[in-house]
Amino acid sequence: MLLKILLLVSIFSLLISSNNDDYEPPNIILILADDLGYSELGCYGQKKIKTPNLDRLASQGIRFTNAYSGSAVCDPSRAVLMTGRHIGHANSSWVNTKGQLPIKNKEITIAEVLKKKGYVTGAFGKWGLGEAYNEGDPQKQGFDRFYGYYLQSRCHSYYPSYLWNDGEQVELNNIPPVPGHARFPKYADPNDPASYDRYKGTDYAPDRINEKVLQFIEQNKDKPFFLYYPTILPHLALQVPDEELKSYLDLNWNDPPFLAREGYAYTPHQTPRAAYAAMISRMDRYVGKVLELLDKLKLADNTIVIFSSDNGVTHLKNEVDYEFFESAGALKGLKGDLYEGGIRVPMIIRWPGHTHSGTKSDRIVGFEDILPTLAKLSGAELDVPEEVDGISFLATLQGENQIERPFLYREYVGYGGQIAVRIGKWKGIKRDLIANPDAPLELYNLDSDIGEKNNIVKLHPEIASKIEALMLSERRIPELERFRFGKYEF
Repeated sequence: MLLKILLLVSIFSLLISSNNDDYEPPNIILILADDLGYSELGCYGQKKIKTPNLDRLASQGIRFTNAYSGSAVCDPSRAVLMTGRHIGHANSSWVNTKGQLPIKNKEITIAEVLKKKGYVTGAFGKWGLGEAYNEGDPQKQGFDRFYGYYLQSRCHSYYPSYLWNDGEQVELNNIPPVPGHARFPKYADPNDPASYDRYKGTDYAPDRINEKVLQFIEQNKDKPFFLYYPTILPHLALQVPDEELKSYLDLNWNDPPFLAREGYAYTPHQTPRAAYAAMISRMDRYVGKVLELLDKLKLADNTIVIFSSDNGVTHLKNEVDYEFFESAGALKGLKGDLYEGGIRVPMIIRWPGHTHSGTKSDRIVGFEDILPTLAKLSGAELDVPEEVDGISFLATLQGENQIERPFLYREYVGYGGQIAVRIGKWKGIKRDLIANPDAPLELYNLDSDIGEKNNIVKLHPEIASKIEALMLSERRIPELERFRFGKYEF
């Protein structure tokens, strides 16, 4: 009886505090890079690429060292982020072999949870979870405002002919538009800068998107807002304005042209290393503009800013020299892999008065944890759906001790079919499940082997069994078409 009374009092107190006239929920800004590697920011050890604004953000907040994207590629990772359900349960757009699917009406997104608490919601950049007017349209998933690209495939061009503005196409001044994929002409001189003019446009889409982001903040400065800013940078193609490129060209790196003459490739560039670095610096510049505006409007003290990446650095080495930049640091794997380099991502969170400046957290957090965390800090904890897999890490943000996450589950149907589970320091992974349904488990101790070099599965059979049991139990989406990797049913 006493337990019931205490529970009722706790719920009643929560309701009172959530509806108190003095309660001022924080503004929320969630910025998501596209294909940014774990070590491609200065605050994560990068030496060649300049990221002063993000480095400063880290100095003012918490830098997470064990943060995980939702999956190893963009769309499923975003599905996890938006719904708070890990990839074994999320209605991901890449859960089967038929390609992109819209997020379902029945899914409850971060935006829908926050709207119930009176937040104005806006999304600007790459959505990737549905098209205009279908059930995956962001404006049917809780967002009041949308500007950018719906489909991930269109994001490959930074100089498109149009973007989407609340369900309507708005023309850009790119005549003709610059494709995201092209071949360097056989007759052109690769050493002549003029040969690359065809891959430059006038209206840089990320500039337009950043303008709309700033406008949204200005327009909603007097009410709580949730701003989701999934920038398309630094995803290929290598396209960036010349003024951003200049500072890297002045470094005179050995930087041979990328000509895209064979295989799957994006657009050519005369100086691909400089271009890639410039794209990341351009993204950093956009973040700086957001932070400057928060200061100007005196919103910074009541705004939580979260920055992360949807997966690891791209695997296309001819276009992004991830070895030159040491993009994954000591991590093994790239985009598409469930090794650490494909899914461990930078995550920076600043919340003045709550997070301690310049701190580091080793807590294991995943994209599914962001929804319950934001719900709790905004007073919307009671609106979180029961099926959410995420665990709020609000206590960690506020400097409190928190119980260790029981496990983290990841999968990706591409690149041969993969499943991974992390339990504390232990990481288990199965690969190439399509070709080999009985693929053996690899087991690593990430505390002593962050590069996943030494498979110690034979030394720890009890841990291996526990991980394999989770691989089987955490995969269940009965409403979708299913297929099997042996005993692993997808």
